[in-house]
Amino acid sequence: MPKVITAREAEELFRKGESPPAGSILTPSARDVFAGGSLKSSFKGTGAPVAQAVAAPISAEPSVPDYEFKWAPGSDARTPAEIQRFFNSPAIHVLKERMCEMGRRLWHKDYTDGNGGNITIRVGDNLALCTPTLICKGFMTPADMCLVDLDGKQLAGARKRTSEAMTHFGIMKRQPAAKSCVHAHPPHATAFAIANVDIPSCLIPEAEVFLGKIGVAKYQTPGTPANADEVGEVGKIHQAVLMQNHGVICWGKDVEDAYWKMENIDSYCRTVWIATGLGGGLHRFTGGQAKELIDLRQKLGMPDPRAGLKECELCDSAEFRPGAVCAAPVAPTKADCDCHGAASAEKSDPQIDAIVKAITDQILKQMKG
Repeated sequence: MPKVITAREAEELFRKGESPPAGSILTPSARDVFAGGSLKSSFKGTGAPVAQAVAAPISAEPSVPDYEFKWAPGSDARTPAEIQRFFNSPAIHVLKERMCEMGRRLWHKDYTDGNGGNITIRVGDNLALCTPTLICKGFMTPADMCLVDLDGKQLAGARKRTSEAMTHFGIMKRQPAAKSCVHAHPPHATAFAIANVDIPSCLIPEAEVFLGKIGVAKYQTPGTPANADEVGEVGKIHQAVLMQNHGVICWGKDVEDAYWKMENIDSYCRTVWIATGLGGGLHRFTGGQAKELIDLRQKLGMPDPRAGLKECELCDSAEFRPGAVCAAPVAPTKADCDCHGAASAEKSDPQIDAIVKAITDQILKQMKG
């Protein structure tokens, strides 16, 4: 069985200028040590700590961390013995540790409460790791993780799988690039989902690149096939999805990527919320500038349903008006956007016009009296 190198062992090898043994598996923290070098304090006797910098090994080209789990198509474990061997392998243990780390981050950020939230990682054509039901995400251990197929059947693990795993698989079955999903209840983004308010766009470049167009899934009972279908269809083209009256689900190429998007969306919603209270309105960049960001997003391999839209259609949240509105909204004119011509203006309702006229006549009549 391959040896698993921990961060402490990696530090020791790094100080000696040695590489990990051939065939060994590095934990994510150990991988970071070899990728970026180390600055550690050395203590000798009772003296003050002395910073000891160790030069990183020279590599052919600079790289970025890649935690995506890759498997050979058609190689899924099938027999009970194969499944247990796979579930307890060093490579899967690394993923279990990483899921626990993401759970701690969710809990420390107040994105989950009680036993809320769940995490999945796809590890085969029809296999996925998932968190168990009824567990606080801040205190999980690798022994708590479950192995299931994409139809929800549990194949390994002592704890019962989360009931919401099927919602994750609704996305994974439709979108092969979704290798991991994270669901949580971050308060600021969830507030938008409860208030049924679309999150405005064209405000912060990073949100346009890393989140893209944020999807909204209509409310369905959590854990049901209807919810899996609704979220799956929306998540097919949106990496971050607001689930009405429920929370948020994000997907990525690995579990850290999916978690990052959870941080991105809640930070974005919190910033928008603060900005709206300053009274100066929301200053948007242009549709042309938004298109540049969407092009960048696509170059990074992330989907965006706005790719084929005209520039004047990209910043689609001009109607966002948080809180109380004391003035009647102004209908858009043809000059605002010529994408749809005069059809873009709001059509008047004859019944409402008649009611307004009748009330106006009554007021004028009483004033004259």
